[in-house]
Amino acid sequence: MAARTVTLSTGHKMPVVGLGTWQSPVGQTLKREDVFIVSKLWNTKHHPEDVEPSCRVSLEKLQLQYLDLYLMHWPIAFKRGEELMPRKEDGSIHYADTHFIDTWKVMENLVDLGLVRAIGLSNFNSKQIDQILEVAKHKPVVNQVECHPYLNQKELLEHCKQRRIVLTAFSPLGSANRPWAKPGDPKLLEDPKLLDIAKKYGKSPAQVILRWQLQRGIVCIPKSSNPSRIKENFQVFDFTLSDEDMESMMTFHRGQRLVVPKIEVDGKEHWRDVGHPHFPFLAPY
Repeated sequence: MAARTVTLSTGHKMPVVGLGTWQSPVGQTLKREDVFIVSKLWNTKHHPEDVEPSCRVSLEKLQLQYLDLYLMHWPIAFKRGEELMPRKEDGSIHYADTHFIDTWKVMENLVDLGLVRAIGLSNFNSKQIDQILEVAKHKPVVNQVECHPYLNQKELLEHCKQRRIVLTAFSPLGSANRPWAKPGDPKLLEDPKLLDIAKKYGKSPAQVILRWQLQRGIVCIPKSSNPSRIKENFQVFDFTLSDEDMESMMTFHRGQRLVVPKIEVDGKEHWRDVGHPHFPFLAPY
């Protein structure tokens, strides 16, 4: 049976199932010591002078003294400023030349100042992780990436485990409600093979996916604002998938990203940032 927490390389314990809050309404407030709170540094705040102020703004908005974990959201820097998606005249993203290593070095100061307990990465590939590790005083404890049966991240998971970095899965259920989904796009939770496994265990497809992730050593943050679904997503500690079913679910892999952001430039849709030298998804893993 999978444990309910994982110990990070800092010694702090992190829940193995969390709650994704993207597009969620304001919820109830819990006692600070009862929750493990993660926030992220956005791309427009990568400049060394912007990192600490941005973190302090997040703390102020959340009414917190510290964050349990603070992640660099992407390895790509956008133009400094308050506009979340700064654009050029043609509609393309306006980038900055700040390297993610320079951003990381300043994020380390946040640990020393007690503003955050640990720092980590999001959407970084294996090569970029190792570039950070070569210079890190405070090593990244987490790499948060898209991960689900259609994109099982097998190689990246092994890479992170060897470096004592916890892989955290966002959109672990395939982001069925993503706004940009098109007719004909795959619907993971309706996959017939998954439904068969779920029926076998008397569990929902979502519970089977989360259990599969946990048995692989992956932390999950399924997003939901539905109280019954939230409760269901945490009821994954009373059963274990067989080795056969674990292996079967690995065969679902399509190498398919469902959550890569896209933008329109000159009337055509493109992967956002695909031309940037730090775009992470052109590497094998």
